[in-house]
Amino acid sequence: MRCASGSSTPASEGVAPSVTTRSLTRAQARRVAIAAQGFLDPRPAPFAATTRHVQRVIDRVQVVQIDSVNVLTRSHYLPFFSRLGPYDTALLDRARDRAPRRLVEYWAHEASLIPPSTWPLLDFRMRAAAEKAWGGMRRILEERPDYVDLVRAEVEARGPMTAREVEAALEHDEPRRTDQWGWNWSDVKQALEYLFWAGRISSVGRTTQFERRYAALPATAPPPLREAWTRRPGAEADPERHVELVRIAARAHGVGTELCLADYFRIRREDARPAIARLVDDGELIPVSVPGWKPAWLHAEARLPRRAHAEALLSPFDSLVWQRDRILALWDFHYRIEIYTPVEKRVHGYYVLPFLFGEDLVARCDLKADRAAGVLRCHRVTWEPGAPPEARPALIRNLESMASWLGLSRIDVPDVSDA
Repeated sequence: MRCASGSSTPASEGVAPSVTTRSLTRAQARRVAIAAQGFLDPRPAPFAATTRHVQRVIDRVQVVQIDSVNVLTRSHYLPFFSRLGPYDTALLDRARDRAPRRLVEYWAHEASLIPPSTWPLLDFRMRAAAEKAWGGMRRILEERPDYVDLVRAEVEARGPMTAREVEAALEHDEPRRTDQWGWNWSDVKQALEYLFWAGRISSVGRTTQFERRYAALPATAPPPLREAWTRRPGAEADPERHVELVRIAARAHGVGTELCLADYFRIRREDARPAIARLVDDGELIPVSVPGWKPAWLHAEARLPRRAHAEALLSPFDSLVWQRDRILALWDFHYRIEIYTPVEKRVHGYYVLPFLFGEDLVARCDLKADRAAGVLRCHRVTWEPGAPPEARPALIRNLESMASWLGLSRIDVPDVSDA
C-alpha cells in the first residue's frame, strides 16, 4: 500500500512529531473503510453461505451489535446479510449457541456478539460493574448481595436459563415496580444482569422471544480461555487490554480517528490515546490526514482499493455506520436513528436503513417486514443529492433479495425513479 507523504503529526495528537503523516483523499478513506468491513469480499450464491463465510464476516467486523427491535428482523442478522446476501440465519445461531462457540454476548459496543477471545479483553468493564452498571443492578448488589449469590448459584447449577425460568426455580413472587418508566425488571432480572455485566455468568444466546439465556462461564468459554482470564479482585486493569481493543478496532475500521477507535468498544478516549501511540510506535498504525476529517490513523495492513463497488442495505446498527461523526465526515451523510422520535418529528422514518451503492451512501429506506401479508414494505425512500440513476434499479434488486431472505413473497416500494 502506498500513500503520498505529507507533513508531520502535531505532538498534541499523541504521536511524536518525527512520525510522518500521510495523505488520503476522502474517496480513498471511504474505500479503505468499505474494504476493511468486508463489503468487497466475494459473496456466495444465495443461500449457499457456509460457516466459513459467517466466520469471515466475524473476523472482519469483530463486533456485531444486538438490538431488540424486530420491525424488519433482529439487527444482528442484518450485517451478515449485508455482506453475504441471503443466507441461512441458523448458521449464525449455531455460531452463538453451540460449542465450540464462535460468538458470545457481552457489552462491547452496547449489547453485542463478539469472538470468545475478545471477552477477556473487556474485564475492565466487568471490574467496574459494581460502580458503573445501571442503577437497578447496583441497587440489588448493595441491598441484597446474598440474593445475587443465590441467583448465580441457581444459574451455575441449572442453566442455561432465562430470567423467567430462574424466577420460577426460586419461586420468585415479588411484584415488579410499575411506578417508573423503563424495563421494570424483577430482582431476579436485576441480579442476572449485574452478574452478566460483571462477567460472573455469561449467555448462550436468546430465545425466539429475545430473552437472554444465562449460563455459567464454562458453557461459553473453552478451558484455555478461562485459564487465561485470571481476574483478581481489586487488581488493576491491564493496559494491554486497551492496546488489543484498539488494534481490533483499527483493523476493522481500516482507517479511523481517535473517536472511531475508542468508540468501537466504547472505551474512554483517554485510554485509547496511549494505545494508539503504542501502535504507531510499533508501526501498526500510520498517521494520515483526510480533508475535512480530524487526524486519523490507517492500519498498516489495510487494503487501499483503487476503486470499489458494493451494494448493501445497512442495519442502523451496522459497524460501518454506527459512528455518526465518521459517516458524516467521510460520506457527508447525516444519519440518526428515529425509532424513539415522535412520529410527527421523524424526517426519514422509523427503521431506516442506509443504502450503500458503489462507494457512496446514496439513499435511506424505511423498511418493515409485514409477515402476515408476506410483504417487505418500504414506506419511504430518501435519495441523497447526486445519487446516480443506476442506483435505483440496484435498490430494487437489493430489496427483492432481502424479501427472499426474509421469506416474503414481494416488495411494496414507492417509485424509486422519484428523486
